[in-house]
Amino acid sequence: MQIMTTPTLNIKEFLDQDEKKDLLRLLTAGSVDDGKSTLIGRLLFDSKKLYEDQLVALERDSKRVGNAGEDNIDYALLLDGLKAEREQGITIDVAYRYFSTNKRKFIIADTPGHEQYTRNMITGGSTASLAIILVDARTGVITQTKRHSYLISLLGIKHVVLAVNKMDLVDYSQEVFDKIVNDYKTFVAPFNIPDIQCIPLSALKGDNVVDPSPNMTWYTGLPLLGFLETVHVASDQNFENFRYPVQYVSRPNLDFRGFCGKVASGIVRKGDEIVALPSGKKSRIKSIYTYDGELDEAFPPQSVTLTLEDEIDVSRGEMLVHPSDLPRIGRNFEAMLVWMDEKEMDAGQQYYLKHTTNTTRAHIDTIRYKVDVNTLKQSATEALTLNEIGRVTLATNKPLFFDPYQNNKNCGAFILIDPITNNTCAVGMIIDQINSKDIASNITDEVRRQMAQGISAVPLEEKEKRLDQKGCVFSIAGNSPEAKREYAYLLERRLTDIGRTVAVIDAVALQLDAEICHRIGHVLRMQGLVVICITCDGAGDDDNLLVITQERNQGSMISSSAERHKISSAVEDIVNKIVQ
Repeated sequence: MQIMTTPTLNIKEFLDQDEKKDLLRLLTAGSVDDGKSTLIGRLLFDSKKLYEDQLVALERDSKRVGNAGEDNIDYALLLDGLKAEREQGITIDVAYRYFSTNKRKFIIADTPGHEQYTRNMITGGSTASLAIILVDARTGVITQTKRHSYLISLLGIKHVVLAVNKMDLVDYSQEVFDKIVNDYKTFVAPFNIPDIQCIPLSALKGDNVVDPSPNMTWYTGLPLLGFLETVHVASDQNFENFRYPVQYVSRPNLDFRGFCGKVASGIVRKGDEIVALPSGKKSRIKSIYTYDGELDEAFPPQSVTLTLEDEIDVSRGEMLVHPSDLPRIGRNFEAMLVWMDEKEMDAGQQYYLKHTTNTTRAHIDTIRYKVDVNTLKQSATEALTLNEIGRVTLATNKPLFFDPYQNNKNCGAFILIDPITNNTCAVGMIIDQINSKDIASNITDEVRRQMAQGISAVPLEEKEKRLDQKGCVFSIAGNSPEAKREYAYLLERRLTDIGRTVAVIDAVALQLDAEICHRIGHVLRMQGLVVICITCDGAGDDDNLLVITQERNQGSMISSSAERHKISSAVEDIVNKIVQ
C-alpha cells in the first residue's frame, strides 16, 4: 500500500508546484536570416524540452530540407512548419511554442521579419511581456532592427533583449558587440523602453543560449534562458486603476445576481465602493467568487464573479470602477492604428469598434499622418493600406470608458471590424481623449456659410459614397395610372434587388401636381436616393404609352418610351444602363 501512495503524492506535489509557476509570454523579432527560429529551436533543444520522436524528425528533416549545413541540425525547422517557410528558409506566419523549466512557463511567438508581415508581428506581440530582438553580429543595427523596435514600443512591451547572434562568425569579438549595443541604445532612447538587456550569443553553436559560453568570458551576464527565467514582469500589470468590464450577468436563481468578467487592471476587495459606468450608480462589493471558491480580493488577470450589496442594473459592455479613479469617458479619441485588412481603409465607412467587452459603431474622422516603419518618417495620407501604421482620430456612436494605452494596455486597446465581411480591419492603441471641438467633422466657418445658403454640411458625394449609388430621379408620365404604377413599382423592385436605395412618390395617389412632385424628388435626390416620381403629366392620346426620363445634376440623361405590354423589358433596359 505504501508503494502505491508515495508516487501519487509526488505527482500531486509536482503538479501543484507546476501550477504555481508564473507564465512569461515573449516574442522574437529580427531581420530575415538573423536566426530567430534557430534560436528558439536551440533553446528547446538545449533545455531538453523535445520528445524523442521530435528529435528523430528534426534530424531527418535537417538532412532533407535543412539550411544549416550537412553536419548540423537545423533547429529552425522546429518552428518553420509551412512548406513555403521551409523552401525559402524564412518565417511567414506566427509560430507559437510552449515549454517550461523548473522556474517558469513560457509561450514564445516566433514572428516574421518581412515588412509585408507586420500584421503578423503585431498579432504575436499583442500579449507579450518581453521581446527578443535578434541582430546579426556581422551587419549590426539595420533598418529591420529599427522597425521592429518601433513596433515593440508601439505595443508597450517594457522588456527587450537585444540578442546579438552569430558571434561565432565575428570571432566572438567584444568590440563588435559593444559597438552594436551602443548603436542600438542610441536609436531606441526616444522610445522610453525601461528595460533593455544585451546578450551576445550563437544560436547555431549554443553559446550563451542555455549555458554560459566559454568563448566569451568577457561577458559576465546571464545566458538567455537564465535571464528569461528571472526577469521580473509581474509588476508590469496595472494594479492601480481598477477596471472591470462586465462580460456576462450570472442569474442562476432568484437569490443570486453576479457580474462575470476579467479584472482588466487594479485590485478590488470586499467592501470596496464601486460605480457602474455609464449609469453612475454606486454600490459596494458584497462578494468575489471564482471556480475554486470565494476570495477576499481579486487582481489582473483573474476571471471572477462580483456580487453587489445593492440591486443596480448592469449589463455586458458596462464597467465597474472605483468612484475616486474614473477612466476617460467619451466618444472622441486619438489612436495609433495598424491596418490589417487586404481591403484599403475607407474613411467614409462605419466600422464596428470592439473595446474590452463593449462594441459600438465608429468612423475614422481624420488621419493625422502615416508612419514609414523603416525610416519612422511621417507623411500625409488619405487612407491606410495593409500593414501601414497611422495616427488617427476616431468618433464612436456611443461613449467608451478607456485609458491611454501606455497606462493601461487592457483598457487602451481596441480592434476595428468590417461590418460586411467581419474581418478584423485594424488594431488600435489609444493615445488619449480629444475634445469634440477638435474633430474634423465639426462645423467650421466655411460650412456655416454654406448652410446659410441652404447647402448641406454633408456633401452629396459623401452621401452617395455611403449609399454606394448615384442619386437620380425617374419621372414616369402617361395617361394610364395603372401602367405608370406598374412601371414604377416594377422598377423599384428591380433597383432594390441590385442594391439601390429607392423612394417612390405617387403624385396621382397623393394628388400632387407635377411641379411639387419634381421638387420633392429633387430634395430626395440631394440625399443620394434614387427617386421614382409617378407624375400626373399626360403623354399623348394613347393610354398605353409611357414616357420615362432620368434626371441627374442637369437635364434629361435617359429618355425612353414603352408600350404597356413591353414594360418588363423596358425596365430591364433601364436597370442595365444603371448597372453599366
